[in-house]
Amino acid sequence: MTIVSSPPPARVDTGHLDTLTIEQIDGLADGVVQIDASGTILIYNEAESRFSGRTPERVLGRNFFSEVAPCTRVPGFYGRFREGVRRGLLDESFSFVYGFDPQPVRVRITLRRAAAPDRYWIVTRTVGAVTVPGDREAVRRAVGQRVRATPVDPSLCEREPIHIPGAIQPHGLLLVAEAGTLTVVACSANAPDVIAPPIGQPLATLLPEPVVGSIRARLCGPDVEDGRVLRARAALPPGSVPYEVVAHRSGARILVECERVPLHPEDFAAASPIDVEAAVGRLRGAGDLMEAAAVAARETRALTGFECILVYRFDPDWNGEAIAEDKAESWDRSLLGLHFPASDIPAQARALYTRSKSRFVIDRDYVPVPLTAAPGSTDTPIDLSHAQGRSLSPIHLEYQRNLGVNGSMSVSILVEGRLWGLLIGHHRKPHYVAPETRAAAATLADAFAMRVQEMESIRLWHAQQEHMAVESRLVRELARSDDFVGALTQGPTTLLDLFEAGGGATVSDGSVRLLGCTPPAEAVLAIADHLRATLPPGRTSYVSSEFAADHPASGPWIAQASGVLAVFVDPDRAHLLMWFRPEVPSTVTWGGDPRKPVLGAAGSAAVLPRRSFERWVEERRGASTPFAAWHVGMAEALAQAVEGVVLRQRRKIAELTGLLDEKERLLAQKDLLAREIDHRVKNSLQIVSAFLHMQRRQVKDPVAKEAFAETIGRVMSVARVHDSLYQAETVEEVDLGQTIEHLCADLAVMAGERHTLALDAEAGLMVPYRKAVALSLIATELVTNAFKYAYDAEGGRVEVSIAGASEGRVRLSVCDEGRGLPAEWSEGQAQGTGLGMKLIRAMLDQINARLDVTSESGACFTVTA
Repeated sequence: MTIVSSPPPARVDTGHLDTLTIEQIDGLADGVVQIDASGTILIYNEAESRFSGRTPERVLGRNFFSEVAPCTRVPGFYGRFREGVRRGLLDESFSFVYGFDPQPVRVRITLRRAAAPDRYWIVTRTVGAVTVPGDREAVRRAVGQRVRATPVDPSLCEREPIHIPGAIQPHGLLLVAEAGTLTVVACSANAPDVIAPPIGQPLATLLPEPVVGSIRARLCGPDVEDGRVLRARAALPPGSVPYEVVAHRSGARILVECERVPLHPEDFAAASPIDVEAAVGRLRGAGDLMEAAAVAARETRALTGFECILVYRFDPDWNGEAIAEDKAESWDRSLLGLHFPASDIPAQARALYTRSKSRFVIDRDYVPVPLTAAPGSTDTPIDLSHAQGRSLSPIHLEYQRNLGVNGSMSVSILVEGRLWGLLIGHHRKPHYVAPETRAAAATLADAFAMRVQEMESIRLWHAQQEHMAVESRLVRELARSDDFVGALTQGPTTLLDLFEAGGGATVSDGSVRLLGCTPPAEAVLAIADHLRATLPPGRTSYVSSEFAADHPASGPWIAQASGVLAVFVDPDRAHLLMWFRPEVPSTVTWGGDPRKPVLGAAGSAAVLPRRSFERWVEERRGASTPFAAWHVGMAEALAQAVEGVVLRQRRKIAELTGLLDEKERLLAQKDLLAREIDHRVKNSLQIVSAFLHMQRRQVKDPVAKEAFAETIGRVMSVARVHDSLYQAETVEEVDLGQTIEHLCADLAVMAGERHTLALDAEAGLMVPYRKAVALSLIATELVTNAFKYAYDAEGGRVEVSIAGASEGRVRLSVCDEGRGLPAEWSEGQAQGTGLGMKLIRAMLDQINARLDVTSESGACFTVTA
């Protein structure tokens, strides 16, 4: 029998692909795909099928970039394709790595236009396997073996050096230069693929001179702090492909990250400034925290395109909770309302989120690009804390895998400099987010943080005001009494009016007085004895929301006293004030068993993330609603007042009077603080306005100048409301007439001498702050529209009036004497798509107002709100 061996499959000559039959293309050794301009697959040969593991029947008619190989939807692949389609000339060849699990593969990609109209070839030639980092391989191997796992010390995760991974994500490259000489001493292994071999070269030979000059001026000084960032756009190599260049200072080094960006951001649905402005406006309109969180999740998903966005909040013990979620309809797994143990985001990861605010992962299965250095040039690891392309921990990436997440995003929510939570994005496939959109997500997170801070400050201010008023009444009663127990437990105001307590008690020389729902007197005395014995010397107060855990003998009384706040009055600890809170039985729904945060693989050094995120319900008993930290401070202040008035037998009456004055001064300071907040907001907005004025003077395009002018007017309208709040007698209402008067003065200056702006404002017309903001913005839009459209170049007169109307409403009118509205204009055009009309419509809806329009001897717009 004669055996005839088949010849090996032929390699592709891409210049002759158009002349081959389907059978001949199937016989080629290289993978061949034909697509149209939208990316829809028309041909998928056998070699490509073997390479990808997908049969042609599964992929024909589907989109190559978004459905079949979404890891290619990046500027270096999909961006090249789109540019070639636009030019009508596609002929590109480049290296690419497919992060196949378990073995990634490096290939050579050729993109070429086919002879037929609207047809393009993608040719894939395998170059070889890519080495997977050992730590990631150890984690994956252990997960794959499904070995018996036992809980281990969660601090193993906390000790992982995630800030010095020694590698970056492959969508960018990294140069490390000495700050003194700007000579490159290390780089990512992929840097020579884009620029000349960089190690030992000055940055000036690798990057455009304007970029290097800016780095030298802003990042190389002796007093530059770690993390200071410089951003620029540059062509690499010069005159070639656009890159986002992000440089930052890290000790004695300058780290320069370069990431290829699309020539046309719209190919990747990049967010625009108008999108961000509209999103921030909707966030500003949220009435409470949960509504604001829901808006933040919804707007972030609309901007970034992630399939799911979570707002994740930390509690005081760093456990997390998903308080808001917005997800695609096809995403059937919800994390809303689930809690996650602190070990899921360990301490060093939280510290990194505080220093570096955002982290994006395009493809969970990426192959890290290692850093290389000249021998002996770096004696310490390269700190990538502030590097946006820093490679992530393999433990974190496996955590994402266990969640069913591929592309991801985490953006820090910092409130008063402290990590409050995260905006988290999840995608089931690889997902690229353009730099403009990443910046938009960070801006929205900052706006949400400011909204949280504002709402929390207002809530706290009101609560403290109420409690200080109660305490002041108690102090006045103490000043008139020789019996401090009677003063605090009898009369219209008692201890129970403080701290939302269910019960209260005083202990004085072994005598107990009870108020409300409390343990019996003998149990209260036992608690007092326990506190005397255990509280450290010099400390006067104690607080716990799970008191029975500290004092098991109080277990029978958890229904009355799960929470305890106690403060000793005197140094001898003979007198004690106490507040009790009842047990609040609750259930906490965790995303998996919180007692198993981390797993250790048998016979392996690998630390594994937990695999289960099924709902796990924990019933909590013996706990009350926690007392706030300021409750403790206020209780200590009251104890000091008791000591001064009673225990020293009124010898300190003068001191008590001074204390009362101090309390009243603090009340005044609280009011002053609220006004100061408004003052600072006004000043900040005026600074923003000043910068916009400066930018406007530098812009030559008249349309852009006009857009800047409109934006300045909007900013100043909000600033004027805060200015009125600062000057008002209360912080709840604004003098609308005064606000509109100042606003019109600003608009008149902006309009110049061509226009006359007349105002008739009713004095003392007080309205809520929210309505004042809305009416100010509406007035700004209507006045600027009158300036723009009512008159020709010579200008004219615009009249503004503001007055009270029936049923507590107000009427705002803006009228001109110009050409009037076009004949085809109708009130329906208030539903137009212009930004100004969008803003007016949004403000009208927000305050439930009506807009009436007439066009006789000019146009007149009247808002009734």
